[in-house]
Amino acid sequence: MEQELLIAFDSTQQALRAEMLLEYAGIEIDIFPTPKEITAGCAMSIQFDPGCLARVREIIREQQVEIRGIFEKVGAEEYRITAE
Repeated sequence: MEQELLIAFDSTQQALRAEMLLEYAGIEIDIFPTPKEITAGCAMSIQFDPGCLARVREIIREQQVEIRGIFEKVGAEEYRITAE
């Protein structure tokens, strides 16, 4: 399986909203604690398969979900934001 991606948020409200929208769209997600390496205002992140990235971005954009960013793990304790 490919490396999974994380969406980080600045608010719990936006994280819960994104969770509902992505599940409704049939995208398999996991709720995941935001890694300490990612600075965000919310302790909850959403983890998903990279194959769903285009659809996830589309939903976030269309529904105007406010996110900190979409991150990929690049090392044991290192994350980088994916290209927009």
